[in-house]
Amino acid sequence: MTFLMLGAAHQMEAHLESALSRIGLSLAKFRTLSHLAELKEPVPLSALADRCSCVRSNMTQLVDRLEADRLVERVSDPTDRRSVRAALTEEGWRRHAEGVRLLEEPEAQLFGHLRDTDKAALTRLVQLLKPES
Repeated sequence: MTFLMLGAAHQMEAHLESALSRIGLSLAKFRTLSHLAELKEPVPLSALADRCSCVRSNMTQLVDRLEADRLVERVSDPTDRRSVRAALTEEGWRRHAEGVRLLEEPEAQLFGHLRDTDKAALTRLVQLLKPES
């Protein structure tokens, strides 16, 4: 069963990566933009790393790439001069919204054939498998 689930996850990842690549995003970049959009305010890089379940050095490199793409900017932390926060730029908000729209199609292809009760059961089962943070 483990390999069946891994295979399905890899297929889903490939579909989503393909859709996002049309606007120059990877899943990692989109996920980071999504967290920033959800929080609606600049976030310390350490908190963003925790939220994305990645090590801080990886988050620093990812924010570097997002900043080079002009999707994120680093801003000073008003309460701690040593800390830096990541904030979405106007282009970051626009590209995130476009990514959300682009992911609707592959999500419908992946899950559209399931009945609502099957979707609910699948959601419940996946949540049961998710390790506690």
